[in-house]
Amino acid sequence: MNRSLVAYRVMALIVGVLLIVLCLVGVPLANFDGTGMWGLFDSTPSWVTPGGSAQEAGEWITGTLGVLHGWLYMGFLIAAFNLSRKEGWEAGFTIVTLLSGTVPVLSFWAEHRAVKRVRADEAADLAEAQAAAAAGAPRG
Repeated sequence: MNRSLVAYRVMALIVGVLLIVLCLVGVPLANFDGTGMWGLFDSTPSWVTPGGSAQEAGEWITGTLGVLHGWLYMGFLIAAFNLSRKEGWEAGFTIVTLLSGTVPVLSFWAEHRAVKRVRADEAADLAEAQAAAAAGAPRG
């Protein structure tokens, strides 16, 4: 069992789910009341009543889950970086993997991509070890 891979997969799943809830539920509920948002938009869709329970729920989601996602993203970065070092990934693959926790849904793609690569590398290593054993060569 590859503990680094398991840790990375768990963190990618948690960070990915939190980011989806934050961006696709919390932000619209907290901000889509017809007013401006973040100084970037003059007005937003009027989906919720200002000061209503839906907007309060959105404020709670963005406040609480936003902070939680931020802290857990640090754990995701550590797990992903640890896996990349153990697997010997090149810089480009590592950077894409590290940044994937910042875009909703992208962490799931990156997790799938990383698992596929680790499993392919493990299969290649096993095949090499079996070929060396069959040839009578010492394993190293």
